[in-house]
Amino acid sequence: MRHARVFTLAGLALAVTAVAAYAAQTTVVPVPDNAPVQSAPLEVDLSKTHWGDAEAGAGKAAACAACHGADGNPAIPVYPRIAGQSERFIAKQLALFASGERHSGMAAVMAPFAQALSPQDMRDVGAFFASQKSGAGVADDTVVADGPYEGLKYFEIGQRLFRAGDAERGIPACSACHGPTGTGNPGPPYPHIAGQMSDYTVQRLTEYKAGTTSERDPASFHIMAKVAGKLTEQEIGALASYLQGLHDHADDAEVASAEPRS
Repeated sequence: MRHARVFTLAGLALAVTAVAAYAAQTTVVPVPDNAPVQSAPLEVDLSKTHWGDAEAGAGKAAACAACHGADGNPAIPVYPRIAGQSERFIAKQLALFASGERHSGMAAVMAPFAQALSPQDMRDVGAFFASQKSGAGVADDTVVADGPYEGLKYFEIGQRLFRAGDAERGIPACSACHGPTGTGNPGPPYPHIAGQMSDYTVQRLTEYKAGTTSERDPASFHIMAKVAGKLTEQEIGALASYLQGLHDHADDAEVASAEPRS
C-alpha cells in the first residue's frame, strides 16, 4: 500500500483534552482498579464570556498536552488534532463535555478536565489552540479494486465528496461549510477539519451517522447527521483519509522564506 500527501490549494469534530500523564515521569503509578468516578454534569453558559486570551490559555491548556500534544498536534491517531481549531468551536465542545451532553468516545476522560474550567477558561484554552499551526498526515492512495469507485485512488473518493458532494443523493460538498481548504468557518462556527486524524474523523462521522445526540441545542449535530447518514462506510473512511492529508501546499512556506527581502 502506498501513501501520499494530498496537496491542494482549492481544497466531527473536535475534540479536546484528556489524560494528564507526563512522558518525562520516571515512576509509573498504577491506576486503581476501581469503578470510574462519576462527575456531575455542569451548566455552562458561554454567552457571558468574551474573546479568549491565548496567552492566558497557554497555562490552562497544560493538561491537554499529554494526549493532544503541547501545540495541539497529537502523536497518537486516536486523539484529535486541535491545533488551528476555531476558538469558539473548542469552547463549545468543552462545554458539551462539562455538561454531559457529549458522552461518546473519550468523554468520560474529558468531563473532569472540562468541568475544572470556567466558561472563560474554555474560551482562553480555545484561543491558545486556535493560535497554533495545524499539522497534517498522509492520505491513502491505494487504487480501489471494485465497487462504485473502482479505479479511483482511495483518497480521491473523499476528495470528490469534499469538493463537490453528491447532488443525486443530496450530499452537499463539505467545503461549503468547512471552507475550500478545510480550515473552517469561524462565523457559525464550523470546525477546522484539514489535517484531522483519520481515526478520529471516522469515529465522529460514524457517531453522526447513528443520528442520536444528547445535545440540548442539536442544530449543528443534525446538519452533520443528515449528511453522514447518507455516506457508506467506504466513503466515511475515504473522506477521513483525504482530510488527514489536506493541508496548504508544502512549498508555500519554502517559497515565502526564499523570497528576497528588501
